[in-house]
Amino acid sequence: MASVGRGSEATPLSVFVDRSDPDMPLIRVGGELAYATAAPLHAEVDRVLADAPGALVLDFADLTFLDSTGLAVIVHAWREGQSVGTTLRLRAVPRFVTAILDITGVATLLGRPLPATRAAMGPGSTPSAATA
Repeated sequence: MASVGRGSEATPLSVFVDRSDPDMPLIRVGGELAYATAAPLHAEVDRVLADAPGALVLDFADLTFLDSTGLAVIVHAWREGQSVGTTLRLRAVPRFVTAILDITGVATLLGRPLPATRAAMGPGSTPSAATA
């Protein structure tokens, strides 16, 4: 479990990883997922995806805030998951997060796979043309 905060008024981020199902690990995220707090979740996502599970579940039941950096961590989890064949699933998504995902188009992004050429390139590869 990792906790960091944006300041004295910030709610720290909590990250708990449940690997009881190795093919579908669960990361429970609570508090504020923001610029100053996102690093521990980013690191856990990378650790979990290193094992290339069939699915990665992000549980946001206790999430109280999400900014653009937190949104970028979600996109990172999807993109890196796609590169290793892992499906990203979101669980217990608060209404405000659903609204952010919809407004930004990330909800649509999460619902589609990366183009086959990009997914086949593997982790850390950079395509010659930018894709969403």
